[in-house]
Amino acid sequence: MSHEDATHGPAPLGDVDPDPMHRAVDSLAEALHRYVDAAVGVRAEFGATEADEDPRILALENQVGTLNAALFDTLHDALGMHPDLTTSVWEPEPGSRPATDEEDLPEGTVSAEVFYLGFVVADPPPGASMTLDGVIELLDEAGQDAATRMTEGGYQVMEWAASRGLAPGFGNDPDDEEDA
Repeated sequence: MSHEDATHGPAPLGDVDPDPMHRAVDSLAEALHRYVDAAVGVRAEFGATEADEDPRILALENQVGTLNAALFDTLHDALGMHPDLTTSVWEPEPGSRPATDEEDLPEGTVSAEVFYLGFVVADPPPGASMTLDGVIELLDEAGQDAATRMTEGGYQVMEWAASRGLAPGFGNDPDDEEDA
């Protein structure tokens, strides 16, 4: 996945075969359907917290993540684009507006800031045993370690995430308000 090839150049691409990209989408869609079926079944057996940790669900979530990364790589290799296909975006409720300063925050809200640590990671050399798919796992482990160290140091870590493509959006999930 070199950034020096024609797919990353300024000239429009001519004849591009979309079939590999469609196959990657089809594989991802099939996995998502399997996930929905399994989630419905697991949720019928267990409560929400147990269902979130069910090995069948975790395995399917890993498969969906792997297939989504494969779709990213397929699009990147064919088109030179860096698609952001994993960001979740909820539209604000009509009439709502984000807090602009601490005076707009509800009473008792802890003042917090978002910090980012970013990496631009290229493919490993040909023949290497690792792939770019493994980077998110490394970042997830490092994130857990960093969160633990911050908590042990007296900081309150309200959220943390490892992401690929763009920095994660914090505070945009309606479920966050319900969990608080």
